Amino acid sequence: MGTVKTNPEHEFDGQLSINTSGSTLLDPEEFRRQGHMMVDFLADYFQNIEKYPVRSQVEPGYLKKILPDSAPNQPESIEKILEDVERDIFPGLTHWQSPNFFAYFPCISSTAGILGEMLSAGLNVVGFSWIASPAATELESIVMDWLGKLICLPKTYLFSGGGGGVIQSTTCEVMLCTIVAARDQMLDKVGRENIDKLVVYASDQTHFSFQKSVKISGIRLENFRVIPTTKATEYALCPELLSATIQQDIKVGLLPLFLCATVGTTSTTAVDPLKPLCEIAKEYGIWVHIDAAYAGSACICPEFQHFLDGVEIANSFSLNAHKWLFSTLDSCCLWVKDRNSLTKALSTTPECLRNEATDSKEVIDYKDWQISLSRRFRALKLWLVLRSYGVVNLRNFIRSHVKMAKHFEELVAMDERFEIVAPRNFSMVCFRVSPLALQKNLKFVDEDQVNKFNAHLLESINSCGKIHMTHAVVGGVYMIRIAIGAPLTDYFHINMAWDVIRNHANVMLKV
Repeated sequence: MGTVKTNPEHEFDGQLSINTSGSTLLDPEEFRRQGHMMVDFLADYFQNIEKYPVRSQVEPGYLKKILPDSAPNQPESIEKILEDVERDIFPGLTHWQSPNFFAYFPCISSTAGILGEMLSAGLNVVGFSWIASPAATELESIVMDWLGKLICLPKTYLFSGGGGGVIQSTTCEVMLCTIVAARDQMLDKVGRENIDKLVVYASDQTHFSFQKSVKISGIRLENFRVIPTTKATEYALCPELLSATIQQDIKVGLLPLFLCATVGTTSTTAVDPLKPLCEIAKEYGIWVHIDAAYAGSACICPEFQHFLDGVEIANSFSLNAHKWLFSTLDSCCLWVKDRNSLTKALSTTPECLRNEATDSKEVIDYKDWQISLSRRFRALKLWLVLRSYGVVNLRNFIRSHVKMAKHFEELVAMDERFEIVAPRNFSMVCFRVSPLALQKNLKFVDEDQVNKFNAHLLESINSCGKIHMTHAVVGGVYMIRIAIGAPLTDYFHINMAWDVIRNHANVMLKV
């Protein structure tokens, strides 16, 4: 932030000028003053967060109507800017850290995560190669081995076992990197002219970003196999259907390349049966990536590690520490068993980036593990989280969210008008007003009517601003999702949410 002063060499003409010298762009004392003010502002925000509607209630284009149409010529004080944030920006926010935010999946802040982000931003190193900031690279490799051991990944995924981990931005980026690695590995064997024969596999519950990654990678969307799931398999990918689909592709001369399996799907948190899927893929030389973006963090708890049975056969694994490991966006952790396949596909070494350390092949250059060249010092916040809370507390945080989800599930079970529509594996519950209740109260007999009723119920709930949830449609069934995991949520908020849900249902059911 520049400071304001008059020009001492000329008579003051009533105009303010901005001193843009280095000392005022980053003045330690002014940073201290404004930094304390910003921390206080955020602390007050967290303390008062429940007074805001959870989901923004503004109309599209609201901000353009109240902000100037050009940037200010003269500097404005941080005090004035923060006033404008609260008055103009806050109404347009959906408050993800609110204890009454139950939508999508959690994206959890924590004191350690925020401070780690602040420290990373303040140091502002660009760790694309080891020499650019050795600590940034070495801390990331150490932290990734720490976390890999914590969720009991096989040693082959760790640097100590010949694999390795990297912190990227999002799951979409991770999927793209692993598809490209698998693609190039295959094309080196069969010739690049055969790219149109490559086939990728997923279930209809695989995250939609996978299709985006496939498209970017150059693989034909016609060769993207979406295998349907059913209620009978709890919406998990069926190994027999996968095997049959692969065999059919081989018969017509196509080349099976890549399978994305999921631990904790977006719609219902279903878990694909990793071991049989991976064994089938291994038989055909298919790269298996395991997407555990949401649920992977739960595997720091021993009672959830059975969901990873089979990971030892897969090629890569990822989780989002910013979802349920309290590390703030963005922090997507990827491990690979064969790091050379990743770096061969993604590396570039122009003359301007050559140095003795890189040429020695004894260091990691993380620019070769990702799409972009530049990268932030993301490992700092994960390091702070792991050290500040310790494994015992991190496990307790996750277990507390799971217990609250069980509590909500019990509340739903006690009201005969509602039903659970998918098994609960972690801290998300899928429910709806049941067809029987709607037949009894409103004489509905059509599944489409049931779906529309629940959609209207959810919109009514979200419009009131007290809580925020989202939905999914699986197997033609519209279900309401309540995802528990915001950092300030407690049992009081779960009970309040259930009261809001029931009250809105009462009105619509004309009880």
